[in-house]
Amino acid sequence: MSIKLKLAVVGHTNTGKTSLMRTLLEDKSFGEVDDMPGTSKGLEAAVIPLNGHEITLIDTPGFEDSEGLRDYLEQLQSYEDTRISNLELIRKFLKSPESTRRYAQEARVLKQLTESTAGLYVIDIRDHIMSKHRDELYIMSLCGRPLIAILNFMHSENNYLEQWKEALSENNIHLSIEFDTVAPAIDGVEMLYKKLAIVLSDYDEPLKQLAERINKQRKSRKKGALTLLAEMLIDVASYKVPSKTDEESVRENWEIVQNNVREREHKFNVDVLKHYRFTEEDYPRKMIPIEGERWGSDLFEPSALRDVGIHVGSGFAAGAMTGMALDVLTAGLSLGTAALFGGILGSVAGGAAKVGNRLKAKYLGYQELSVDDNVVRLMAVRGLLLIAALDRRGHASMTPIALPTEYKKMWINAMPEEISTARGHPEWSSIGGRSKTNEAKREVIKALSKELQTIEIL
Repeated sequence: MSIKLKLAVVGHTNTGKTSLMRTLLEDKSFGEVDDMPGTSKGLEAAVIPLNGHEITLIDTPGFEDSEGLRDYLEQLQSYEDTRISNLELIRKFLKSPESTRRYAQEARVLKQLTESTAGLYVIDIRDHIMSKHRDELYIMSLCGRPLIAILNFMHSENNYLEQWKEALSENNIHLSIEFDTVAPAIDGVEMLYKKLAIVLSDYDEPLKQLAERINKQRKSRKKGALTLLAEMLIDVASYKVPSKTDEESVRENWEIVQNNVREREHKFNVDVLKHYRFTEEDYPRKMIPIEGERWGSDLFEPSALRDVGIHVGSGFAAGAMTGMALDVLTAGLSLGTAALFGGILGSVAGGAAKVGNRLKAKYLGYQELSVDDNVVRLMAVRGLLLIAALDRRGHASMTPIALPTEYKKMWINAMPEEISTARGHPEWSSIGGRSKTNEAKREVIKALSKELQTIEIL
């Protein structure tokens, strides 16, 4: 049998009702969110189809004059010869002239609540509880529908949680769910629906199904994000640019390598943001909302490498040339060029630059430039931190993404075998649009993705 569940999202103005909708729906574009009171003026709804069942979430405008409305309801009651029921009193109000005038906004809320299965009463626990809040609770309790309190902004240090719980209890609202709409727990949405299934037992089947669906989607999304990261790391590890051996050519081509690798990291950023349903328009290229020195520092700067526990030498090449690995394809270097590369080998990442001896006839007189393992490691750290941040980000958040500042070191002793394998396959890199996808490359990406799944970066 098809089950239809309607949940009205109600509460005072500017407590996070629309934000709750955005996070539950994973839709940043739903409704309008602002710090100004009474942002939502009308009703907006979203339907979630589920195996023949249907769950509808309705966003409602906020209460603005609950104190005046309570006085008006008492006035309506006084006109009756006998006391009428609570629900009948609400219906009487909805038919009164004031329901379309002074209390039009409150009337829309109460009408929707009486037509819904239950109400989700969103509370900003940072707000000191006042008489207007108590009047709201009293008025909504007259509608004869279950009310579940959603305690928002749980991460705030200064709050009035205990006072709110006391006020809820006074109005016979005994179920509350702690849920931060901006930064929910990783399984926060899933747990919210599971708790709703307990109190709304007649609707537990679709609610439990929805919780299970969200759990599967969350795990699948994380797996997909790690695959995107693995693809980037293989692209970068296999990327090589041929260069003549004179100093000027090396520096010019190394700049090309740096810029192209930065472009590839940016592409990953955009792809993973979209993967988590955060739009590219929300994160303009030059203002991508990732703050902090770790993200903002240049990818090839020694300070960026040191920031993740990677030490570079203090020689002259530890600046502009940090991160470069050289595969020398000829022994015919001039003295000046040899001195340059000697300096690089002695100073880049403590001698971590790799000198190959793949002497190929068609490349005689050339060398290949590629990024060092330290840069690949740094990009892996950044990618994992971004994914971790997105896992914990609600779609109601309006502030720039903040990467975690505490994390565990990774790949310190050795790089994964997949990275080493990619080094020998420059044809695998999609950088520059020259990638040749084959089964071997797919298997390496798959294996690296599994390796990334085992890493606990936080």
